[in-house]
Amino acid sequence: MTLALDRLSPNPVVSWEAFLVNYGEDNRFELIDGEVFALEPTGQHEQVAALITAKICVQIEQLGLPWFVLQRGILRPMEQGMTAFRPDVAVVDRRELANEPFWAGQSVLTLGSSLPWVAEVVSSNWQNDYARKLEDYAVLGIPEYWIVDYAGLGGTRHIGRPKRPTLSVCRWVEGDYEIEQFRGDDRVISPTFPGLTVTAAEVLGG
Repeated sequence: MTLALDRLSPNPVVSWEAFLVNYGEDNRFELIDGEVFALEPTGQHEQVAALITAKICVQIEQLGLPWFVLQRGILRPMEQGMTAFRPDVAVVDRRELANEPFWAGQSVLTLGSSLPWVAEVVSSNWQNDYARKLEDYAVLGIPEYWIVDYAGLGGTRHIGRPKRPTLSVCRWVEGDYEIEQFRGDDRVISPTFPGLTVTAAEVLGG
């Protein structure tokens, strides 16, 4: 996700309802376990996210899928009462939206079945992308999750030593993610978009 500049609430006291009222229309904020985080993307972060969006939109069009890329939205896992993520890039299945309790009035998703594919572009708060969101997205059953670490910021246990820019493609298998990593001239293999022809360097360079 984007760079976490500040934790606006020092204690986990902000409810989902209060977050939605005060920050729901402002995509600079995210709620994790009751703490509001102010987010500010870097230029490179936005460039990488934009390239991914463009590539994925082409794939959706070519495959004729009833999907679209969410521009401004919140993912609120129903079992996590005081958490509301804002994925950097998220693909939504139109057919599932009738089952979403908030969608008719707000750009809020709660079900993993609505999201066949999600990507987070890593910045300084890399722990959330490699740990917390990895776990929550797995619980939701999101089939494919990309962790796009263009600056090689993740811990060495995630991307090795020496740390290098790395794209981790997480494929959901029986309740957990199997992770394959791509770097440099590696062609990115996407289970969801098998026709994708892009190298890790192209994605990570934005």
